[in-house]
Amino acid sequence: MTRQTLRIGGASGFWGDSAMGAPQLVASGQIDVLVFDYLAETTMAILASMRARKPELGYATDFVDVAMRSVLPQVMQRGIRVIANAGGINPAGCAAALKTLAESMGLAPRIAIVEGDDVSALMPALREEGVVDMFSGQPLPARVLSANAYLGAFPVARALAAGADIVITGRGVDSAVTLGALIHAFGWTADDHDRLAGGSLAGHIIECGCQATGGLFTDWDRVPDWPTIGYPIVNCFDDGSFELSKPAGTGGLLDAACVAEQMLYEIGDPGSYLLPDVSCDFTQVRIANTDHGTVHVSGARGRAPSTRYKVSATQLDGWRCAGMMVIVGIDAAAKAQRTAEAILARTRAMLAQAGMGDFTSAHIALFGNEGLYGPHSRHPQAREVMLRVVVDHPDKKALELFAREIAPAGTSWSPGTTMPGGGRPAPSPLVKPFSFLLDKQRVPVQVRMEDQTLPITIAPGDAAASAAAPAVAPPPPWTDTPGEPMVDVPLVRLAWARSGDKGDLSNIGLVARRPEWLPLLWARVTPEAVAGYFAHLLADGAEARVERYHLPGIAGMNLIVPGALAGGGPASPRFDPLGKGFAQMLLDMRVQVPVAWGV
Repeated sequence: MTRQTLRIGGASGFWGDSAMGAPQLVASGQIDVLVFDYLAETTMAILASMRARKPELGYATDFVDVAMRSVLPQVMQRGIRVIANAGGINPAGCAAALKTLAESMGLAPRIAIVEGDDVSALMPALREEGVVDMFSGQPLPARVLSANAYLGAFPVARALAAGADIVITGRGVDSAVTLGALIHAFGWTADDHDRLAGGSLAGHIIECGCQATGGLFTDWDRVPDWPTIGYPIVNCFDDGSFELSKPAGTGGLLDAACVAEQMLYEIGDPGSYLLPDVSCDFTQVRIANTDHGTVHVSGARGRAPSTRYKVSATQLDGWRCAGMMVIVGIDAAAKAQRTAEAILARTRAMLAQAGMGDFTSAHIALFGNEGLYGPHSRHPQAREVMLRVVVDHPDKKALELFAREIAPAGTSWSPGTTMPGGGRPAPSPLVKPFSFLLDKQRVPVQVRMEDQTLPITIAPGDAAASAAAPAVAPPPPWTDTPGEPMVDVPLVRLAWARSGDKGDLSNIGLVARRPEWLPLLWARVTPEAVAGYFAHLLADGAEARVERYHLPGIAGMNLIVPGALAGGGPASPRFDPLGKGFAQMLLDMRVQVPVAWGV
């Protein structure tokens, strides 16, 4: 028997999210299912490094030690199902730790794990076959720490159908924890493409926790009570639509614009958002505030998924060390730059003398003078600047030498040099992610629960599904009226925006504050204009590859800016390796609009 609605609470947006989420949602009495998302590409790199040091680790320990410790008795008492991708690269280890915790509480939940995402054993064969990184085109490295396929939601649904109280997965797409619960509750099949797309969108909206309920919202000053911000709840319907709410009495904000920002967060072509279970088309999605204080979302469409999984893998690529200090006073930025150059010159000479070779990479960043803004900085003469020097080297001993040479700057060179607490920096393994595509037929997936092993049949998909969706017509053309008075205003007066990362690209979602303003925005915020605005941050040639997509359902656009993050994730030496600040920087771009608009 299937349900008419299902209420799902999103308690975690990443590994390290607040301990408040799970207790808040469980205590609300408003959820049937509690889901957790822990795994970003950067997180997989961290987990791989953890497992290399301690084989029993490699999972999100907060899930067991913090979240489940706080709510497991209430979850069991109320019959709330729990689904989490906390397994990381060691789901069995996560399940074992949770079982130990449950037994210490006198509880015996049925715990299922989804297995099969670990494809590291295939790496030698894939390398021989000439498989390459899907973004850089580089060949697969000779040695990898981990390689995990992004699995879908049907294994989660199978575990729930078998009676699991708690389902732990490894690497899956973030939305799969939500979609799996919906497939089980509503009896959706692999051919229910529009419903699967709607359920995937529900998962995408809540997978980042409070980002759906006022977090990171452009209009941050409208969001009340940050300390008690409410974690998201989606009340989902059988047709794939849903309403977003939060626990009563909590802070935060339920607003269609914030949800629209989150829909665009970290996606590429919104007409071809490719997931293991469905190829989603979000271009016609409608998002609206309701009379009863929720946000209603509908209109997602779907097609058959592709025949391949995306694989997220990690490699150990030497060592990294980052030294930081603060320079205070007149000409702080110039003094900081000279200090950094002196540190590098001295340590390079010492490395050469020791026969260790040069750094494989060296990056200088200044924080406090709006260094990320480049030519758009308003504070080039800042009098307080934090200096950060990031260096990579294949030999850990070379970076230990570098680390020793940071502190002498405090007495040797620039006046006004000081340092935050924390002592000498330490070298750390440089774990870099890479990605490639892998045929689903080569990834056997199963569910294991207690002494049962349940094989899963995954729909083969459609080889043509990865092709681009039918093009969405642009907004009506905008033509300036001759002689009409115009004024330059910052883009933030006309639009909301949010940005994120996928590897070395940043995506910037832009939503017009009024639908009738979108034609002008389309005419002004072109790929060429965006590439020019961020030219100081882009890799060579990347400016020619900026892409733009139209979403008429929300009067928005999605901008894809490749080569923007200096490698992205743990590979990037920047202050903002995940592109979180790109939207905020773009919102400062000046746009010419009619004076009559009154903005």
